[in-house]
Amino acid sequence: MAAVQYNEDNIRSLDWKEHIRLRPGMYIGKLGNGSHVDDGIYVLLKEVIDNSIDEFVMGHGKQLEINVEEGMVSVRDYGRGIPLGKVVDVVSKINTGGKYDSKAFKKSVGLNGVGLKAVNALSNQFTVTAFRDGKQKSATFEKGELIKESKMTKTKESNGTLIEYIPDDSVFKKYKHRDEYIANQLWNYAYLNAGFKLKFNGKTFVSRNGLKDLLERKSDVESIRYPIIHLQGDDIEMALTHGNQYGEEYYSFVNGQNTTQGGTHLAAYREAIVKTVREFYGKSFDTKDIQSAVIGAISVRVEEPVFESQTKTKLGSLNVAPEGQTMRSFVVEFVKKHLDNYLHKNKDVSEALLKRIQQSERERKEIAGIKKLANKRAKVANIHNKKLRDCRIHLNEKKRGVTEEDLNSTTIFITEGDSASGSITKARDVQKQAVFSLRGKPLNSYGQTKKVVYENEELNLLQHALNIEDGMDGLRYNQVVIATDADVDGMHIRLLLLTFFLQFFPDLVRDGHLFILETPLFRVRDKKKTFYCYSDKEKREAIESLRGKAEITRFKGLGEISPNEFGGFIGEDMRLEPVIFNEGVSIADILQYYMGKNSMERQLFIIDNLKVEIDSVEEMSAAAIMDLDEELVE
Repeated sequence: MAAVQYNEDNIRSLDWKEHIRLRPGMYIGKLGNGSHVDDGIYVLLKEVIDNSIDEFVMGHGKQLEINVEEGMVSVRDYGRGIPLGKVVDVVSKINTGGKYDSKAFKKSVGLNGVGLKAVNALSNQFTVTAFRDGKQKSATFEKGELIKESKMTKTKESNGTLIEYIPDDSVFKKYKHRDEYIANQLWNYAYLNAGFKLKFNGKTFVSRNGLKDLLERKSDVESIRYPIIHLQGDDIEMALTHGNQYGEEYYSFVNGQNTTQGGTHLAAYREAIVKTVREFYGKSFDTKDIQSAVIGAISVRVEEPVFESQTKTKLGSLNVAPEGQTMRSFVVEFVKKHLDNYLHKNKDVSEALLKRIQQSERERKEIAGIKKLANKRAKVANIHNKKLRDCRIHLNEKKRGVTEEDLNSTTIFITEGDSASGSITKARDVQKQAVFSLRGKPLNSYGQTKKVVYENEELNLLQHALNIEDGMDGLRYNQVVIATDADVDGMHIRLLLLTFFLQFFPDLVRDGHLFILETPLFRVRDKKKTFYCYSDKEKREAIESLRGKAEITRFKGLGEISPNEFGGFIGEDMRLEPVIFNEGVSIADILQYYMGKNSMERQLFIIDNLKVEIDSVEEMSAAAIMDLDEELVE
């Protein structure tokens, strides 16, 4: 082996933009293509908006305008505006900003002077314009390099800042902004900043009641067991209720930042709820019985928060003002005092809460024996029946453990039949991709209790493979991908799986872990070129590019795609369609529409959309339509 030279020539000094572009993950987390809520393009937008939110918190500017069109993003706030003499420095000099002086931005998220610089460096084009006291100044960059800087000129524009940028498509490959993700992001800003108005592509987001509004929009109002408890104090706000869902549902925030991975404040909140409930009722309820079906939100504001990553999704701070009080004691003391007072003053709420806890206790005891037996069967079946072909990250976890980075890279494909699972198994990245093979169509679990999950071998094996029976904390794979054929049977299986997850594990969807694998419908090729097409439009374009002389193959099932071909569809450029849980959507309504018996609304949809070889859909009898509808949900 040749000796590797190591001398002065090997030492390099990178400027700020070179380092950000070389190691973008250090600044914005994973890159992605926009199919996941935590992908880089949404972090870029967050970094820009955070500065505007900080202005509002400091008492400047009551409105924000965001527009996203054909890759171009613009964000206009009405705060004080960047000081005109520092417009270039603020977006292009690392560790430069106004937030190091805690008097100016006491409880801000962006304290390290990196955010706007990262957006600048990772954009094909980036323009900043500041409006301040009748004057304006702008500067334009390309990939962090200053291209044009204007002189100060007079303006009639209101004070504030306008940021316009186009993400670099060489960094964010084949990216796409999804309006649903941006809308959810903006609703969170609205909830945490009551009265602040955000406009996105013409739609307005505003909240008057903070976290109470959040829970009302996130919950199915008809299924919550008692009115939402909404409590506020200095630098802390909480909202709480119980629903009918399985598992827990929490939303946590620090200084306006959505901490999707929780942290010390959320851990303290969950602990405080249990402590308060036990002391109020004078009973040692099981922790799971209290936390089951909780729908809660917690928001705190602290000086100089410490996060466990640059993207600020998990709070690591242990201490918090005043007087060095710990985060745990700060949250626990507030919740115990104010929640206890609320329960004493609202007897109807305390009685409803008690009934919900007792219901959870009965359900837990009822399935305890079944669960124990089912888990034993699952362990045996996973090993000997080889339904789960695990990835090496988890196969070797006992030897070296699994890091958070490892977990974030893992994917499991849920497939139908041996041929499809065989192709994916041979083509997958064995280090981080696992395969779970279904046997036939899974049970329609709509309207069933969790008891049926343990009694049904297929569903029990699936939840065991994912390790989610006790909540999302145990989830073994970051991406859960439904991979079924693009035919009627495949779509039916997809629908049954979606029903299962929404019925029993809605957090899998809420937390952005569930996806649908898009596979090509056609292969169009000649002797020199091959195109894989995902739609009729792509097929036509491919045929035209080959001048009409092409061999066309229609893939009817995943098993027809060879492992060599499949490798290209589940690699870095894998097309995934996220299952997105929109604001204000009721799980009960969704499941009733798609999976309920004799839904007139669904039958009318079938009549309007069914393609049949008859002169008119009127020729179909009502009985025939009902038969077809029943076949779809069985």
